[in-house]
Amino acid sequence: MSDADKNDAAGSGGIRANRRTVIKGVIASGAVGAAGYLAYNRYGGGLGRAKGSVERLVTLNVNGKDRRVDVLPNETLIHTIRYKLGLIGTKLGCDHSECGACTVMIDDVSTYSCSTLTHSVRGRKITTIEGVEGPNGELHRVQKAMIKELGPQCGFCTSGQVVAAVALLKANPTPTVDEARRGMSGNLCRCGAYDHYLKAVMTASREA
Repeated sequence: MSDADKNDAAGSGGIRANRRTVIKGVIASGAVGAAGYLAYNRYGGGLGRAKGSVERLVTLNVNGKDRRVDVLPNETLIHTIRYKLGLIGTKLGCDHSECGACTVMIDDVSTYSCSTLTHSVRGRKITTIEGVEGPNGELHRVQKAMIKELGPQCGFCTSGQVVAAVALLKANPTPTVDEARRGMSGNLCRCGAYDHYLKAVMTASREA
């Protein structure tokens, strides 16, 4: 190998060494910079959360108790209730606000929890089927009436039917049959037991 070739080889090796050194330096400086930025924001020196973002750890009042829960920005109430709070009495059906299986009460108004963002109900009173029973675990008069009138068939829609009926009777304790039918119209029954559920609502209204 000529002296010129040796010089070229040595020169290319030097270039490769320099490249490695530069790359290591860039990586190291980037890591240090990122760590510094995170620490700066964590301890109050930075801007904090981005504008328009939401606090993920929220307090929800569910069945009379405050519950702290980590909630994603686009999380719906049905997922929070079932999968994070463990209240599985509320059913996830169509997930498109059509069947009513996910019905809960928010401030005593029946609401589809599958189309309600959890972040939108902070500071409001949420009642699920588990919160309908009395303080000593006794059945609500609507639940007793549904048993008496053989309302539940397969039972999948029953929790939503019960909650919707309780909300209806809170708003209108003595509904007519037509008013009760309209009030329960947002809850579908795959077994077609609508007359049984309707009779149960009317029975419960008479026993108020």
